Amino acid sequence: MAKIRKEPLRKCVVTQEQHPKKELIRIVKNNQGDVFVDPTGKQNGRGAYLKKSLSVLEKAIKTKRLERHLETTIDSTVYEAIRQLIEDES
Repeated sequence: MAKIRKEPLRKCVVTQEQHPKKELIRIVKNNQGDVFVDPTGKQNGRGAYLKKSLSVLEKAIKTKRLERHLETTIDSTVYEAIRQLIEDES
């Protein structure tokens, strides 16, 4: 009998909603303070999850929610990478 694996849930830092890990984008701040998108979900460092939605991304930029969560300033290139990822999937 095959064991049913439980889908890992993570919380979006903007909407505060729980979603399966696959439906979210992981943004990581590593030990050197670099912030980047983690498509594998396995990179070392402090992670924050964002729902794959342009409106959520806009809200994250406006409220600086990601910056507060990762305790650092985030370069616009990171936001552009997230935007590209969302647009590629939709």
